[in-house]
Amino acid sequence: MAKKGQRRDEILQALARMLESNTEGRVTTAALADEVGVSEAALYRHFGSKGQMFEALVEFIEESLFSRVNRILESEEAPDDQCEQILRLWLGFAAKNPGLARLMLGESVQGESDALKTRVNQLMERLETQLKQLLKQARVQSRLSADTDALAGANLLVAVVHGRINQYSRSNFRNDPTEQWPAQWAIIQAGLFQ
Repeated sequence: MAKKGQRRDEILQALARMLESNTEGRVTTAALADEVGVSEAALYRHFGSKGQMFEALVEFIEESLFSRVNRILESEEAPDDQCEQILRLWLGFAAKNPGLARLMLGESVQGESDALKTRVNQLMERLETQLKQLLKQARVQSRLSADTDALAGANLLVAVVHGRINQYSRSNFRNDPTEQWPAQWAIIQAGLFQ
């Protein structure tokens, strides 16, 4: 018999797999229970609601990404290099975790609670806040192009990440979001930084 923490992880892994294969974006608890091989009641022994299951996945994404973002920020590299590494991290994470990519886009929470949608949106907002700080730092270091607005630049970078992940999802995970990234970053870098 699986331990409580182990069963909880199995449920979350099954949910992530289902999000990858479910193009309609909706996963029912009955289908999830069937995928895990337990009753729906067993799901609710580990999570109080389906929303809590999604919340746990969002927390996993945040912990996975922002722990690495913090390591990037602790490095002594220039702000433009840090921006590139952070964006590449997000794109690489999406490439390795297709079901979670759909969750990051908000596709998987259509029809779910507004609170859950807000929580998912906070992922990209948190990324944008981090990028704004880096671009402001680049401005102080005279590394940001003179005519670049830090807020607009950060928003553009998030839109690029979101768009690349969206293309990946729309291609049913055939078009790797990291493909052509070095060339794309070179274009972005030339426009934003000195």
